[in-house]
This record gives sequence, structure tokens and C-alpha cells, in this order.
Amino acid sequence: MKISIGNDHAGPEYKKAIVAMLKAKGYQVKNYGTDTDASVDYPDFGHPVASDVAEGKADYGIVICGSGNGIAMTVNKHPKVRAGLCWMKEIAYLTRLHNDANILCLPARYTSVQQAMEIVETFLTTEFEGGRHQNRVDKISCK
Repeated sequence: MKISIGNDHAGPEYKKAIVAMLKAKGYQVKNYGTDTDASVDYPDFGHPVASDVAEGKADYGIVICGSGNGIAMTVNKHPKVRAGLCWMKEIAYLTRLHNDANILCLPARYTSVQQAMEIVETFLTTEFEGGRHQNRVDKISCK
């Protein structure tokens, strides 16, 4: 499975731990994120992740910024992207189960690294339920 990941200055520590976990599990990872805490603009790292997912170059994306909101707004501008802001694993479970989210947005300032890794694990191992939810997912994209 291919995962694209991007982060701003709030997330280098998170990204490093998540990438190590993903690689240990055999995932291919494309890293667009910054590796320092020097101030950067989250759209510069979110757009490439969203493009990879929208174009089928990645199965899923993971994006990280301080609150998770700015980068979520950024990636959700892309067609075919359904990004969910998840601050606990139960939200990650539901955003995959009911919304078929394909990008996970993490709020680095509101979760610990350990929590973030649990959220990632839940997100990547939860299958979309389909059924009654498919019609709703179909209505998300503007036509």
C-alpha cells in the first residue's frame, strides 16, 4: 500500500514516528513534509499529498499541522479527496467506516505522538462499510 504524508512545522516528530511505523509494516511512503520546526506554510505540504491521492498515486494520505484544520481545508479542495480531521482513534474509525475518508488529518498540538500512531493504525485498518453510507459519500463531491 502507498501512503503520502505531509506536515508543517508542528509535525516533524509525529511524521518521523508515523513513517517509521508505516515502513516497519511494509507500506511505501512518499514524504512531502518538513523535517524541522522552522515556520512553513501547511498548504505547500498538503497539496502534494492530496494530488497523489486524487490521481491514484497513493492509496491514502496523512497530513499534519498544529490544529489539523488548515491542512484539512487545504486537502479537501482537491477532487476525489475526502479528508477527515481525527483527534482520537474512534473518530478515525468512523471517518473510514462511514465516510470512506482517504486522507487522515492529524492535529499535532492536540494529540500525543502515541495517540497519533494509534489513530493512523485505526484509519488504515478500517474498511468502508458501504451500504447506506455509499449514497452519502456519493453526494459529497460537487458536480
